[in-house]
Amino acid sequence: MAPIAAHNLQPIPASLARRLAAATYDLILCLALLMAAAALYKLAQMGWYGEARLRVLSEAGALDRDPWLSLLLTSLSFAFFARFWTHGGQTLGMQAWGIRVQNVDGSTVSLGQALLRFVLALLSWLCLGLGWWWMLIERRQRTWHDLGSGSQVVRVAKEKTGH
Repeated sequence: MAPIAAHNLQPIPASLARRLAAATYDLILCLALLMAAAALYKLAQMGWYGEARLRVLSEAGALDRDPWLSLLLTSLSFAFFARFWTHGGQTLGMQAWGIRVQNVDGSTVSLGQALLRFVLALLSWLCLGLGWWWMLIERRQRTWHDLGSGSQVVRVAKEKTGH
């Protein structure tokens, strides 16, 4: 889909409501992916340690703060978003809500920009969403992760069918 900025018009920034709706949609998809990955990880642990030993470790609290599981889930979360953002600029939630992340010139963001967006979006949420609410006072309606990564989220034009 092409940005609405066609024909030398300025792109229309995506509203906070559209962004949050897309984020909610993507959160559901990402959580499903993370639950499947965690289940596979736990099955692999059971194969490695054995069921009895894994139960003892679990009951002792030795698995409560597993850094490898945390690294796996964080890496998968980043990979989920980065793949979509760097290949077409739209996650599935963004497609459903007609928005796209892009550079100011309309090009797709780089992997480095995707990493910055991901980290800054997490920080935005950790600050009680302040980085998202920021767009309500920012002149071009950009969030902290837009500003930090040098990108923008815009509405996309609906494709016309030939029917």
